[in-house]
Amino acid sequence: MNNKRRDFIKTSALGMAGISFLPSSVFGKPLGHVAPSDKVDLACCGIGNRGAQIIKALYDTGLCNIVALCDVDMGAPHTLEIMNKFPNAKRFQDFRELFDQFGHGFEAITVGTPDFSHFPITMLAMSEGKHVYVEKPMARTFNEVSLMMDCAKRHNVVTQMGNQGHSEGNYFQFKAWKEAGIIKDVTAVTAHMNSPRRWHGWDVNMQSFPKAEPIPSTLDWDNWLMARSQHDYNKDFINGQWRCWYDFGMGALGDWGAHTMDTAHEFLELGLPYEVDPVMLRGHNNFFFPMSSTLAFKFPERNGMPACTLTWYDGVDNIPPVPENYGVSELNADIPAASNGQIQPAKLNPGKIIYGKDLTFKGGSHGSTLSIIGEEKAKDMASKLPEVPESPSNHFANFLKASKGEEETRSPFSVAGPLSQVFCLGVLAQQLNSKLIFDRETHRITNNPLANQLLTGEAPRKGWEEFYTL
Repeated sequence: MNNKRRDFIKTSALGMAGISFLPSSVFGKPLGHVAPSDKVDLACCGIGNRGAQIIKALYDTGLCNIVALCDVDMGAPHTLEIMNKFPNAKRFQDFRELFDQFGHGFEAITVGTPDFSHFPITMLAMSEGKHVYVEKPMARTFNEVSLMMDCAKRHNVVTQMGNQGHSEGNYFQFKAWKEAGIIKDVTAVTAHMNSPRRWHGWDVNMQSFPKAEPIPSTLDWDNWLMARSQHDYNKDFINGQWRCWYDFGMGALGDWGAHTMDTAHEFLELGLPYEVDPVMLRGHNNFFFPMSSTLAFKFPERNGMPACTLTWYDGVDNIPPVPENYGVSELNADIPAASNGQIQPAKLNPGKIIYGKDLTFKGGSHGSTLSIIGEEKAKDMASKLPEVPESPSNHFANFLKASKGEEETRSPFSVAGPLSQVFCLGVLAQQLNSKLIFDRETHRITNNPLANQLLTGEAPRKGWEEFYTL
């Protein structure tokens, strides 16, 4: 055990004094730069499913060595591919042991675990000077995201959230078009994800969590839970299904908002909303996400830009209205396979519609570029469009080059944090089926005391409090 954790008992009471958790009964130059001539030594937490895709993408850049693998289910079918691909990497089933026993052996780490478990791994990594690539969304609660942003700033490490399209065509095009005044006076944005993606068939009248099942022999269930309150194991909590439960995941919004809202959020400088309205929730339940949701996020005027409403649509039967002459949206090849197979092309694929004063734009998800709706308007604007630079590096190379001091990441916590907090507010509106009024200055929900407490959430399990003090 390192000195920081050895001293935790002495300092935790003081460190936690300013954090008010909801009782569990209710619910400069970055450290550790790698020499430009060297590869980044990379440890990986979460090595199956999406975690495996991240690891392979980073390795394929040729900029890193995979030196350590960590997963709570080492040896399960979904972790074997990566274990076999990197047989010489050191192996751990507990990320705390990874740091205690091999913390000297790597400069950066990937966090490809379920949403709720991003926080403790990432906080420990940053506190020890490690650069971090963490999957989207950053964390499960508003307060956890705030702590992660603060920790990254204090420890001056390189961070990147895994919305990989933020290093592709849409990022550079949106930036160039906004700076050239092509995208201007935006008053409304629609973001939508209407294809099947882990849509469960559970009874919306469910009154309890599913019954306990035998824990697989390869799985450390207690470690899987991390700081969350005690739950009995059930197969419907793991391998992607965790995303459907409020206790573990951030639903379709946290999953896909980062691939559809990201450029609008950054370049329109939206920040945090002052109101979140659950316009429609079909199949609302206290335990898991609705089958379909429409959420309206309202943002005030800012920096000379008009007030803007961003409306989110999810669910296979919840298609947003589209402008006349919309046509067909693009299906981006960068979309990872869903747990139930590839997303099938449709007229309205995951993406966004951006409504400006004079022009309306449509775009897909991830790195899909925008186009101007209306053939005549598109022709009129063709000669006025600025040149859009090509990406010098994909999202994975960008992170590794930043770890070597050669670039700056495009989705650091300072950018990805407020976006993730938008998701946190949206999820609270879904969970409570309630309109939320949010004070952008004090970061408090002013019309719903329970929702305000849920910005922090329940207290961490005993033994996990330290990660909120790092």
